[in-house]
Amino acid sequence: MRQVAVFGAYGDTGRFVVAELAARGFIPVLSGRNAASLEEFAASAGGLEARPADAGDAASLDRALAGTAAVVNCAGPFADTAAPVVEAALRAGIPYVDVAAEIEANADTFDRFAERAREAGAVVVPAMAFYGGLGDLLVTAALGDWTSADEVDIAYGLDHWHPTAGTRAAGAVSRRRRDGRRVRYSAGRLEYRDDAAPTTTWSFPEPMGRRAVIGEFSMADIVTVPSHLRVPEVRTYMTVEAARDIASPDTPSPVASPSDERGRSAQTFLVDVVVRRDGAERRAVARGRDIYAVTAPLAVEAVERILSGRVRTKGVASAGEIFDAADFLGALSEHLSVEFSG
Repeated sequence: MRQVAVFGAYGDTGRFVVAELAARGFIPVLSGRNAASLEEFAASAGGLEARPADAGDAASLDRALAGTAAVVNCAGPFADTAAPVVEAALRAGIPYVDVAAEIEANADTFDRFAERAREAGAVVVPAMAFYGGLGDLLVTAALGDWTSADEVDIAYGLDHWHPTAGTRAAGAVSRRRRDGRRVRYSAGRLEYRDDAAPTTTWSFPEPMGRRAVIGEFSMADIVTVPSHLRVPEVRTYMTVEAARDIASPDTPSPVASPSDERGRSAQTFLVDVVVRRDGAERRAVARGRDIYAVTAPLAVEAVERILSGRVRTKGVASAGEIFDAADFLGALSEHLSVEFSG
């Protein structure tokens, strides 16, 4: 069975996921709340099947997933959509993958569904995206034969960050859930703070070099990495320019570069991961283009591996726990360049 449902198919990331599924021989089944947007996208995508559904309507979700082999949830805010779509996937007996970058929504998925999914022998993979999934894969692969680390640093070197409407909506929900506080992972737990995040510098590999970054600019990695690795300190950093972009209401949405056949924007990224244990250090560096576009091969590679049985566990699991991290990253060489050292 090659049908895969995409919930939130007409969104920016959803469109990339649909295209990647089709390129790999899957048959995308398009779903989402806005029936008009769904039908318009289905027609432009060559007449794919459209099944409108609302996260608040369980029967509509059941109809959307009927007969499919898996579902990829691309519809944020995931605080609203993750649990209902996971429930629908469990009822349908199919794997669930999402691209959530919302820290609390990802933590909720682990907390709420871990036992049920494990008992059902189901597969639920949250945060299978640029934020959360990629960082977790890089950390896990960099650890190699280490089973734990004293600390993990993940530095995001984005040349700019033009957020999608979904990113803005998800960010607003997260801020409300935190009452305006920021969150970090320290001493083995999530910690909410009222003070400002520190500004520091990070020495990225060339050609990016030394840059000003916002420290403790926490992303979904602070949920995915500790979900299966013994690491008491997980810190993430963001280049100041990108942090300013995402904070400004005037920053435009991403626009496809006319010279790119995949419809990617001109945005470039470098993800620099450093893991430390007992004074030793190991590093992984990933380079690529367009954080939203690269989420698609991450999510679809996950679907392909789950459906072909190339998984290491069942239940709710992050990318680094359920897949062979180094092999997974190697399979994405068309979309990412990855280097290891130390």
